[in-house]
This record gives sequence, structure tokens and C-alpha cells, in this order.
Amino acid sequence: MIDIAGVDVVPIGTHSLHIRLDGFPTATVAAELRALNLEGVSDVVPAESTMLVRCEHESARRNAVVKLNEILSVVDVAERKLNLEPLEIEVDYNGEDLEVVARACEMSVEEVIYRHLNSEFVAAFCGFAPGFAYLAGLDPLLHLPRRETPRTRVPAGSVSIAAMYSAVYPNPSPGGWHLLGTTDATLWNVESNPPALIEPGRRVRFIRKP
Repeated sequence: MIDIAGVDVVPIGTHSLHIRLDGFPTATVAAELRALNLEGVSDVVPAESTMLVRCEHESARRNAVVKLNEILSVVDVAERKLNLEPLEIEVDYNGEDLEVVARACEMSVEEVIYRHLNSEFVAAFCGFAPGFAYLAGLDPLLHLPRRETPRTRVPAGSVSIAAMYSAVYPNPSPGGWHLLGTTDATLWNVESNPPALIEPGRRVRFIRKP
């Protein structure tokens, strides 16, 4: 048994760890562990409520356990965020689903936009497609299930919401999220380092295009 206080830990492979972080901000914990650049820890991959820590040898796993215990023992860890200014993404609120969202949420289009602009987002995890970040923090009054019929093609740069998240489509793809607007920001570029504009743990603020 691997002892990390307050969380469920399952060994994966020879030396790695799969950790369920219910009650902790997964992206923040992962970002803090990754920032330590521990010798022998090759990757830290957060999901919505779990985290995979890939270790190259047993001593790296032991060290990772020690450092995770230190991170998780901080009393105010649930309130901590990366020491980075929020990434600002400019949005043209011209989305096809604005009026649908407004009707479903029983508010005006302008209130939908206002509530989206004033939500405090942080990238909880990435998935679905390269550069697609699930941004937690959406105003609860905008929480809606995905569309009943997904679109076969959503343009790159589409700013969207679904369930408790907002996201920006990095490339054209099928998708069932509600489209609020568009941005010219490049979310994924293989020639950049890192290639993803938004990494887990990064705070994001949407601003309205003049």
C-alpha cells in the first residue's frame, strides 16, 4: 500500500502512480508537482479528478509520494492557483447558440455574455483533442447539457460551453457544445513550446472583442 494522506492511490505499471484527488484541485496539484522537476518523474498528467504520475524508477516514485504528501498537506491548497496572470482570450460573441442558451437559461443574450465574461476559469484538464482545455469555473446559471445532436464540424476558435465547463475548439472537429462566440487565438501549434496555449492549471479570462 502506498501512503498518501486523504487520497486513493493505485500503483500503475512498475513504478508509476494513479491518484484520485477528490476534494483537491487536480490541475493545481499536478502543476505544483510538475514544477518541482523531480528526477525520474517523466510526466504528470491530470484528468478531471485523477492524476497519473509516470516514474522511471522506484526511488522516483518514493520521492513523488513524499512531495505529494507535502503539497496535499497545505491547508489552503484548495484555494491555491498558479502564480501566473490569467491568460486573456478575446471573444467575438457571435455564436450560433447564443439565443438557444439564453432561452434555456431564462435570461437575455447580454446576460449570457456578461456571466461568461465574469466567470473565473481555470483549466481543469485537457482532452478530446490536442489543445482542448476543459475550463472549470463557469457561472452555475449557465450550466447546460451538451446539444442533443452534435455538429459534424465546429470551426477552430469556437468558444463554447457544456455542463460546468467552457472551452475553445483548437481545430475544426465534430462537437456537441453550445457555441457562444469565436476567437482568433491559436490554441494549438506544434511549433510552439509548449504547443498548447492553455495547459492544466492555467487561469483564463475571456474579454469581449471591441
